[in-house]
Parts: sequence; structure tokens; C-alpha cells
Amino acid sequence: MAGYKDYIYNTENFDHIHKYLLGPVMKIITKRNNRRILDIGCGNGWLTNYLIENGFDAYGTDASESGIEIAKRKNPKRFFVQDLTKDDLPDELQSISYNTIISTEVIEHLYSPREYLDFCKRILQKSGGGELIISTPYHGYFKNVALSITGKMDEHFTVLWDGGHIKFWSVKTLSKLLEEKGFREIKFKGCGRLPLFWKSMIISCRI
Repeated sequence: MAGYKDYIYNTENFDHIHKYLLGPVMKIITKRNNRRILDIGCGNGWLTNYLIENGFDAYGTDASESGIEIAKRKNPKRFFVQDLTKDDLPDELQSISYNTIISTEVIEHLYSPREYLDFCKRILQKSGGGELIISTPYHGYFKNVALSITGKMDEHFTVLWDGGHIKFWSVKTLSKLLEEKGFREIKFKGCGRLPLFWKSMIISCRI
């Protein structure tokens, strides 16, 4: 998980998970199948707190101390800072079994996405397996053509955003990486905007 930016969260109103992702994510998870959820890269805890408020047993981790500080204002015992120099969860979370990991808009920021997926895989396998649900900005042929025609390529693929996106995933490339790491039952859902021009994609899979 090396390379994840320690963002500074200075407002409680900042939604780490974009609101257009919430509906599709909530259609995937159920209290029966997703009994205990770990939100990796939870930001200011917006999604995790929403899950807790709706009866889910959820915890969140993030590299950002400022984000976790905000998250703890609602549920202080559910959020922990993730030390990126370690290949394990914070001590307080290591004895808990999770059958679901959610990670929204994180993998596009990582230098080493394989290490990130190994990390998620170990956590789920320690609990006997489970479901991984991740989202990332969608990239596909028609969307890229539209960006090019409308002169939006520089804006979309900006290099001027410190800590911004460094990986640009398609369904094919992300599915290939998940298969490489042994994940199965890979399912794709686009969300935001019109089909084939989606803002993001949500991938669910199992290990």
C-alpha cells in the first residue's frame, strides 16, 4: 500500500465516497452476506459511519490522521490510523474477523496495487474468505474518445494534482489483476453518467 497520500481533511462535510457511488454500493451489500465490514481507505469515515447508522457492523482505516480524527467524532471506537510501513492492520483490529472489505476510490492512488490486493486478500483469508468491493474511476474506449474530442484529456488526466491518480483502470485491466491474485466471481457495475461514460466502476469479487 506504499504511496497512498496522507490527505488533510479539514471539514466534516467532505464526502470521501462520492454520493453517486452510495446507491450502487448499498445494492451490493446485505446484512446477511456482509456481516462485518472493513472500509480500507475510509477517509473521513463518511461511508463507514453511514453503514453503522444503518445497522452494519463496520470499521474503517486510513493513512490520514486528520481523516480518522473527523471519523471518530461519530464513532470513536470504529476508526484507526493505518500505518503504511506495516503489512498488517492496526493492533486493535487484528483479532476481528471480516467477511467483507470495501475500498472506494483508493486503488488509483497506489504505486503498488498488487501489494494492496495482497493486503486485502490476507485479511479476508484469515477469516475464511469473503467479498472485496472496490471502486475506481472508469476508463474505457468511448469515454476516452469523448474526452479527446471535447478537449478534456488534460483536465481528466491532470498531472498537476499533488497526490492524485497515478493508475487509470479499465474493466479489463482491473479484472486481470484481480484474477492474477486469485479473486473469483468478478462482477462489474458502472455508475454516474450514461453507460460507457460512467464516472466510476464498482467491482465485487470473492476470495
